[in-house]
Amino acid sequence: MRGERTAMQWITKWAFNNKAAMKLVVLMALVMGVISYYRLPMEFLPEADNPMVTIAAIGPGYDAKSMETEVTAKIEEAVQFVKGKSLMTSSSGNGFSKIDLSFDSKTNMKDAKAEVEAAVRSVQLPERVMTPYVVQFNTSMIPISWVSINLDGIKEADREKAEKDVINAFKKVDGAGDVSLGGKSTPSITITPDAAKLSAKGVPFQALMGVLQNRGVAASIGEKTIDGASGNINVEATINDLDTLRKLPVAEGITLDDVADVQPQNQLESISSLDGKNVLMLTISKTADANAVKVGDGVQDEVDRLNKEMKGVDIKVLSSTSEQVVQSVNSMLREVLMGALFATIVILLFMRNLRATLVTIVSIPLSLGITLYLLQMSGITLNIITLGGVAVAVGRLVDDSIVVIENIYRRLQKEQFSVQLIMDATKEVATAITSSTLVTVAVFLPMGLLRGSLQAFLLPFALTVTYSLLASLLVALTVVPILSAVLLRNTKMKEHEGSKRFANFLGWNLQHKWVPLLVAVLLLGGSVGAYMSMPKGAIDSSNVQNLNITLEYPSDTPHDKVIEEGRNLEKFISARDDIDWALMQNGNSSDGAKYGEVSSPTLVTYLVDMKDGADADKLINDIKAQRPSYPGADLNAGAMDFAGGSSSTQILVDVTGDDLDAIAKGADQVIAAIKPVKDVIKVKSNQEQKKPVYTFQMDPLKSKGGEVAQQLQGMLNPIPLGTVDIDNRVTSVILQPSVDPKTEADLNNLTIMTAQGPAPVSSVAKIVKTEQASVFYHKDGKAYVRVMADVEPSQLSIVGKEITKKVGELKAPDGVKFTVGGASADQSSDFADLGIIMMIAIGIVYLIMVVTFKTLRAPLAILCSLPLAAIGAVVGLIVSNISPDFTAVFGALMLVGIVVTNAIVLIDRVKQNEQHMTIREALIEAATTRARPILMTAIATISAMLPLVFGSSESGSIVSQSLAIVVIGGLAAATLLTLLIVPCIYELFFFRKSKRQRKAAASAVHAA
Repeated sequence: MRGERTAMQWITKWAFNNKAAMKLVVLMALVMGVISYYRLPMEFLPEADNPMVTIAAIGPGYDAKSMETEVTAKIEEAVQFVKGKSLMTSSSGNGFSKIDLSFDSKTNMKDAKAEVEAAVRSVQLPERVMTPYVVQFNTSMIPISWVSINLDGIKEADREKAEKDVINAFKKVDGAGDVSLGGKSTPSITITPDAAKLSAKGVPFQALMGVLQNRGVAASIGEKTIDGASGNINVEATINDLDTLRKLPVAEGITLDDVADVQPQNQLESISSLDGKNVLMLTISKTADANAVKVGDGVQDEVDRLNKEMKGVDIKVLSSTSEQVVQSVNSMLREVLMGALFATIVILLFMRNLRATLVTIVSIPLSLGITLYLLQMSGITLNIITLGGVAVAVGRLVDDSIVVIENIYRRLQKEQFSVQLIMDATKEVATAITSSTLVTVAVFLPMGLLRGSLQAFLLPFALTVTYSLLASLLVALTVVPILSAVLLRNTKMKEHEGSKRFANFLGWNLQHKWVPLLVAVLLLGGSVGAYMSMPKGAIDSSNVQNLNITLEYPSDTPHDKVIEEGRNLEKFISARDDIDWALMQNGNSSDGAKYGEVSSPTLVTYLVDMKDGADADKLINDIKAQRPSYPGADLNAGAMDFAGGSSSTQILVDVTGDDLDAIAKGADQVIAAIKPVKDVIKVKSNQEQKKPVYTFQMDPLKSKGGEVAQQLQGMLNPIPLGTVDIDNRVTSVILQPSVDPKTEADLNNLTIMTAQGPAPVSSVAKIVKTEQASVFYHKDGKAYVRVMADVEPSQLSIVGKEITKKVGELKAPDGVKFTVGGASADQSSDFADLGIIMMIAIGIVYLIMVVTFKTLRAPLAILCSLPLAAIGAVVGLIVSNISPDFTAVFGALMLVGIVVTNAIVLIDRVKQNEQHMTIREALIEAATTRARPILMTAIATISAMLPLVFGSSESGSIVSQSLAIVVIGGLAAATLLTLLIVPCIYELFFFRKSKRQRKAAASAVHAA
């Protein structure tokens, strides 16, 4: 301890001996802070890799089973030996395939993605399946802006050009990265056969399939010497207008328009609708090193320009993460100003001296300036995570300065002013504030042990708080003493005496220490019991800005009905007064697949932007109340998380095995077991939705199966015939189905070409009707069934435990295994990770205090203040009616570093007093002397966090209302109990020595 004081004294002494240099350092800190603020890249979230690679493929016209066998299985086989892969799951549905590869946290994800891409390229897929996209999600891929484009005022012929002009304009925005367009239309020409005319003229349908064959070519014949010069000979045959296409011969004397309708069309790749009007959706991401705010401003400027210059176009920025970054910056500035204001009020109330107050609050701008500079040097960006760290640290920035200025102020009340007195007063508390700051910093050190995205999010927060606190310590040991020597030189100090009532009360506590200790134990036990019985919920969604709503119908539902019902729900949502806009989307697109987004064609999604101050929970409940209006559909609503997905409160049970019948039986057992569980809203499985399958079983003696399949495919599905050049645009030609069967009898009566001529398909094949799943799921290449339970968000942990218990009691069929996962498992994993960090942090804190006090017992007494904080934290959650979530547990982790600081300041004074006092006298004197700075620092920290309780946190930020409540409640309880309980525990640890001292004192009094 003496060595530490010497070092701390040297720092303070150096500052006094180099006042000119200190002035320059202070000026440089402020200037560098301002420069760093403007140079720091601003983004929504810190860059973090998700240890997962997604492979997305789209196969228009393929059913779920075909996608499973022809696409998913082939890709799974190709990627099964990729290095670092820990888990492979897949889903195959009508027209889509999605494969997720999870990797170990230590895996280099760039190398993993490259290896997966190489493996996927080697797979030979069916002709109509688009080239799969391989996506490795990174937070930098989160779009910076979502822009809607309404082209209703543009002529149909000019739409394609308008789309290209808009996309090119946004690509030129400085710092813009990928620009993707959803809901776009593709120009095409459709050939719709007339079955009656084909039959009347005796033209087989297959003749239409070759209508463009060899009609549009560009071929090189070779090189010949012509007229004495060497030249190339080419052949070109082009179709460049609709009339030419319509007059193409399909049989002798019969042209295409005699048997079919040929019309130009714009086919929608997917549907995007904003408040009932079809729109194009543009998503714009930024480059890795770009400033989110500048890119967002550039996008808005481009929107304003295009709206002025392009007539008939209505372009809107629906959402921009740059706005959220700006709001976070403004929030940080507000927290800084509020923190400074509260610190000013607290110091004025306790000291009643304006100059002492000014000296103290200087630490806020100086500490922030140093913090911003260190963030820039560390390559850390300004985002909602680091800004949250600043907001949390503001209340703590003045703590060290308060302790120093209070000790100087107290000494000046009784002693003559001198520079040496200022230095001595600083030295007295230097060890205490250094140790308290180091233990607070130490809480965040174990975050470096985390892996993956959790570390990427928590580490910038931890470094921000660490830089802030270390900077505030440096300011307290250098700038505050120098300013005190200048501003307090001729100041008249008001006398302040320690409370005699408090001293007497503490003396009674020490004399009857088992009474307060028993009360504390009872309160602690009650708090632990209350916490254990409290449901651990999902993060509160009442104040969120965006909601995600899904409406999904069974896979056999006609697409027209899906869209019709989707429009009805869109009308209900758009008519509400508490939303700004609602975006409806349906279908798969190549741009969506680039982000790994593929889904069932019977799924309609809605992104809803809430008005400021609107209650999102009310809208969620109102949406769920609409379920009876959509029979057979699965209607859900939830808060959007910061990565753009829906905040899930679903518990999953995976049923795996080798035998499909046994798996299905096991899934039925699970469903029956968890349906009765309280607060389970709905239970379903991925095998509940069945789709009828009609299989033509061919007679090999009558016809070739391959030929019949090719004919039926052309008759029942749109067939791309090639492209033509119409009006200088490359345009696809699509042959529409010639028939539209409505019943099984219609299928039997389909006419095909056989060796004997036209004949009904029933003459060569038999139809067998079966049912199959609408989506096929694989885990590590094997089929499995997933049971999904939607639960009440606030009861997530309780329901999760009950479901785990119920599933554990089941006797699974032979070879079948049940695995519980989903939201509750993720929550438990996150809580467990933070619990481990908390244990490690407590160990580091204890080590630092042992080094500081050179004893094992005194630090143990200080650690006893930690359980006391739990009392206030739990009471705070109960009073505020908030369920503990991840951010609340993170707040408890922060308390480990914050709470012990008060006890350190107290015990440090006790150790100084023990050199000339008995333990009890030292405890009473230290408690009465340190009560004022302890209360001042605690109240300043609590006051600075109050805006977080009554304000709204940014979506995706670690800092939230529940975190603030835990910190405020825990710190308030620990502060009061530290002054009363920790002295009792300390004397208990040294009871023999204290008892001897009291006996000796009593003997001395008796002898006198």
